[in-house]
Order: sequence, then C-alpha cells, then structure tokens
Amino acid sequence: MSYPLSPNSYWLIFGIFIPFYFPLQQGDVYLKVIGKMALYSFILWIRLCVICRFLLTLVLKHKGLILETRGQNPTFKTKMYKYFLEKLKVWNKPLFFSFQNALPRLSVPDLKVTIKKYLDSIRSFTDDENYERIKKEAETFENGLGKKIQRKLVFKSWKSENYVSDWWEEYHYLKSRAALMYGTSIYLTDNINQVTTSQSARAANLINLMLKFRDKILRQELEPIYLRNLLPICVAQYERLFNTARIPGIESDKIIHVEDSKHVVVMHKGSYYKLNVYYREHMLNAADLQYQIEEILQLKPTTSSTEKHLPSLTAWNRTKWAEVRDKFFSTGINKESLEAIESAAFIIALDDEPYIFDLKSSPEEYGHYGKQLLVGNGHNRWFDKSFNLCVGSNGRVGLLNEHTYGDGSVAAHFFEECLIDDYHCYDKEGKLKVKVENKSSLPKPEKLEWSLIDIDLIDAVEKAHEDVMNVVNNVDHQIKLHKSFGRGFMKKCKVSPDAFIQMAVQLAYYRQHQKFSLTYEPAMTRLFKKGRTETIRSCTIESSTWAKSMDNKNSIKEEKLKLFKKACEKHQQMYLDAMFGNGVDRHLFALQTAAKLNGSESNFLNEACNEPFMMLTSHIPHAQSPKSNHDNVKDFFITAGAAMPPGIHKGYSISYFPFDDELLFFHVSSMKNCNSTDTTKLLNGIFQALTDIKNLFVENEK
Repeated sequence: MSYPLSPNSYWLIFGIFIPFYFPLQQGDVYLKVIGKMALYSFILWIRLCVICRFLLTLVLKHKGLILETRGQNPTFKTKMYKYFLEKLKVWNKPLFFSFQNALPRLSVPDLKVTIKKYLDSIRSFTDDENYERIKKEAETFENGLGKKIQRKLVFKSWKSENYVSDWWEEYHYLKSRAALMYGTSIYLTDNINQVTTSQSARAANLINLMLKFRDKILRQELEPIYLRNLLPICVAQYERLFNTARIPGIESDKIIHVEDSKHVVVMHKGSYYKLNVYYREHMLNAADLQYQIEEILQLKPTTSSTEKHLPSLTAWNRTKWAEVRDKFFSTGINKESLEAIESAAFIIALDDEPYIFDLKSSPEEYGHYGKQLLVGNGHNRWFDKSFNLCVGSNGRVGLLNEHTYGDGSVAAHFFEECLIDDYHCYDKEGKLKVKVENKSSLPKPEKLEWSLIDIDLIDAVEKAHEDVMNVVNNVDHQIKLHKSFGRGFMKKCKVSPDAFIQMAVQLAYYRQHQKFSLTYEPAMTRLFKKGRTETIRSCTIESSTWAKSMDNKNSIKEEKLKLFKKACEKHQQMYLDAMFGNGVDRHLFALQTAAKLNGSESNFLNEACNEPFMMLTSHIPHAQSPKSNHDNVKDFFITAGAAMPPGIHKGYSISYFPFDDELLFFHVSSMKNCNSTDTTKLLNGIFQALTDIKNLFVENEK
C-alpha cells in the first residue's frame, strides 16, 4: 500500500517529468520515451512511498503524542507531529488498513528493567524468604542465560513484524489444552434499550448488519481506529473476525480462515441449519432472513440427546475433542456437516429462554443473563467459532467471542457498531421496516445431518456434556450496576477512572481475604504492528500500602488520600508502560519461549511465567465506533460491557464498564465449590470500597 501517498500521486510525478524529457521526435522514439518516463516515474514514486512511510512511522513512534496529555504544554515537536497527523487525514483520507505498514514495530524491553519490575510486582504478597530466593534466581538468570536469550529476542524483533504476537498465539493459545469455555471466551452485552421482542426479527437484522460489517472490512470502508482520535492502531485482527474457527489438535490447535463464506449456521433446539445468506450473488435483506429463521423456529425435528449435546465437545478439553474429531468426524456426513459449521461466517444460537436485561434487573437476573451468554446450557454454544450471536426468545441478544484470533476490543467495536445501526431498523411495533424481496425463490435452510450411532461416539459426547455441565453449574456469576457515581466524579478527583476502580478492587479483595494476590489487567499494544495485549500487574507495593491504611485507625484521612493518589499514579504509569510494550509478562513469556526453543531451562522463568493470577480484571473499551460519539446515539444506546470467566478455580473474574459519567457496571464471577471465594461478598465489597474512596475526597473538600 502506498499510504501516506496516494496512487494518484504517481501521475503527478509522471506529469512533472514529461515536459522536461519529452522529445520533439515522433514515432518509435515517442513511444520509447513514454515507456522510459513511466518506468522512471514508477521507481521514483516507489522510493517516495518508502520514504514517506518511514517518516510517518517516526511520527507514530513519538510517545509525546500520548504522554503530553491535554491540559499540559506539549513540546513544539509534539505540536508539529499532531498537526501533521490531523492534516494527513484530511489531505489523503485513509482506508481501514492504510496505516498498517507504517505502524512501528514493538521493541524488546531492557532485560534488567523487566526483572526489576517483576520483583517489584510480587513484593506485596511474597514473604521475605521467598522474595530473597526469587531475587537470587532472577540475578542468576539476568547475568547468565538471560543475556543470550535476550539477544535472540532482539534479533527476532528485527526480522519479524512483532517479536511476541506469533508466539503468543501459538504457545499461549493454540497449545493450551484448557477448554475454550473458560479459557478464551468472553461475552458482550446487548443495548439495554430493547428494540423488539421478536426473536426472528432481531436475529435476522443483526445477521444482515454483521455481514455488511464484514463487507466494510473487505472493502476498507470502515474508518481507521484512532487512540485519542489521533494515533492509528493496528487493525490486523479484523481480518479473521469472520469465517474463522479454531480446530482442535492432539498437541496444538490451529486456526482456519476461509476467504469467503456465503452461509451462516443456526443452532436451535439441538439441531443445526446451514442458512445461505446470498441469493444470485446478492446479500439477502433482513426480511428475507427473518422469513427463513421463522421456518427454523417452526420446525420440530426429532433429535437425539447425542446430537443436542454435540457442542459440548467444543467446550471440552482440547486434546479429548481432537481425539473424538479425528476418529468420528474425519469422513462421511459427519465431516461434511462439521465443515459446514467451521466454514460458516459465524454461528447464530436461537435460545428457548428469554434474556432478562434492563436497568431495573437485580444482580442475580443480570448475572443469569451473563451466564447464558458465557456458557449457555452447556450444549448451545459452538465455542470453536470466532463468535456466536446468541438470541433469546424475547429478542434480547449477546455475543460470545472466542478470542484466539483477536482480542475482545475488536469484537466490542464490531458489536457496538452493529447494535447502534440495529436500533433504527424497526417500527413502533418492533417489526422490521424492510420487506421480503425473494420469498418465493429463497433457498431453504438446510438441516445438517449426522451419523451418531457408534457407541464410543455416544459415550464420548455424553462424557463431554457431563464434564461441561459440572463447570456450568459451578460458575457463580453476577452483574451489578453502580449508580451512586461514575467516571465523572473520578475525573473531577483528577484520577484515572481505571486506576480508581482498580484500587477499589484491591481494597475489597484485601478486606475479604486479608492478603494481596497477583492481579491481571490487559492493556492493548495495538499502537504497534500486530500488537495484541500486555499485562498490567495491578497489585503493587503502593496499592497494598494504601489498602492497609484504609482500615488502620492510626492512619489519618489526609495520609490515606495521599497514599491513594500515589497508588493511582503508579497504576497509570504501569498502564502507559504496558501500552508502549514495556510491561513484564509478554517479555518474560517471550524469554521463556525462546529458552525452550533453544533447549534451555530457567527456574526463574518457569516460576515467573506460571504463577497464577488470582484476579482477572478487564475493562473492554467502548465508543470505538465513530457513530457512538454522535449526540443522538447517547440517548438510546447503553450497554453493560463484557466479561470473561475466572482464570483458575480459586480465582475471580472481575470486569467493569464505566459506560458514561454515571453508570458503572461490574461483572464478577467465581466457582461455587471453592471455599475461599465468594462472588456476592466481593461484589458488595467493591461497592463499599468505591464509597469509602469517594468519602476520602468528599470529606477532604469539607
């Protein structure tokens, strides 16, 4: 791609040179000169493209565009770079992928700095004896094997687009044998303002909008995504959002992506239907799709429990699912039906239950809705697909996203844009505004058939379903809306809302467990080419010192407030470090992977990379779509965000979503049979911690 130059700039160069070199002779000489000038102009144009792209990369590398925030006096260099980027978007309007080749590459952090950050990150919950042991192992690694492996990483960063992302996908995701249901799946919630109660209308309209979004990606009609409306971020992950599935393997999975898929698969009451979404090379409109979905809803096929429970295989241990797949789904009708599912654009799950989801819902009702999306009933989600559109019987929806192919922020942007467009597609009665165009000639939904008579296959499916149901029944999930105050108040306190909330989580956990634990929060590294995420280790020396002071009778309010601000500043600095690729975990992961590939072992790396995160926290960004910033959108579009399951049996998943200045949603989950965790208690503790932090500022003002 030629950006920041345009293809038309070639003709400008050609036109400039012609008057200087065009001879008066005619005939063959005339044609030869034209050919030479075309070639010379093309070579010069290519060189200019490379130079301009290099200069753009230098601009995008400038950290001052992020660090020199609003309200401060930026340097002249930063002002010039900002002006250049703003004018560039006007002078040559970029396409969706225009900035990809100009994005800077992620550099390898300094080994000594990473190790120091790691040691600091574990100090608050590690006793003196263990800390000194780990410190010595870290020093041994740093002065020995670490230097050798670090050089290999630096060399890899020179020759690859991203020194860690390819390994992250292969070794963290694809080689993991953990079930996708509680390993790599997240859900995203509906617009709280309900637009229709018709299940078929809602499903059909969103199918149509999602396919249009896919076309926009292919045609590059989407606007590039900018951080702070200025810096473009990597959008490579969108290439595999559709037509993608994760295929189980004995030792490692693989991702398949078909270039073009003209069908979706609908799951309903234990049956699976291939639904063609194109007719005579034209995409079916929403009314045409609704007509076909109504046919599916009215069907009452006889299905065995084995057929109903087939999706449980995709929620099972990956090696076990791979063994069953190789034995029973590699030939015949089973192979054909499975390929139809895996090559589909995406999956639609039509559920029999309604989804209860509005601003008046109780935490239990909210939580049941979230759990319906996340795990379903154990056999109504196809976890191998990149995403499932889940539709309740009352027209409520949600999205289940398997994020091996890409991160939750990608699915959040896509779903947000579809929900915004969806709001305007119904009349006052909740019926679609568009009409059926091809009723008499529409292709019928094709029921996928299976051969499920082998007793070993039946036993495997039922065993998978039994194991999956044990997990489903064990998940304790709640969603609760905090209305007392939101990010508006937090900003008035001149504190990052994310840091404010993270401190509340740390305080609630400490009060409940009387200890601190390793905490995970993702930060995107998509300012860099092929960037994905880095970890913010939210439990710090500063946060633990502050949390202890909150219930210390000898600590005065001024001291608590001072410690709180210090902890928030530390968190914000870690957030920026992670965003610029200077975190801890991805570097340590890459070092461990490089060591293993080199045939080496490190006790320090093995311990550092395998220590479990007791709290998985997340905050999926919203308002990524330019449409979300329109004033009228804010009047009708409210969503509760996204969430994921707990990472380990003894841990928590805590997702939060400050939708606007007032509304703040929390999603908290843990395992019921774990005696040391309590979802309700932690959720209530977070709310109390938020109030206590607010009182520090309110009472301080008084």
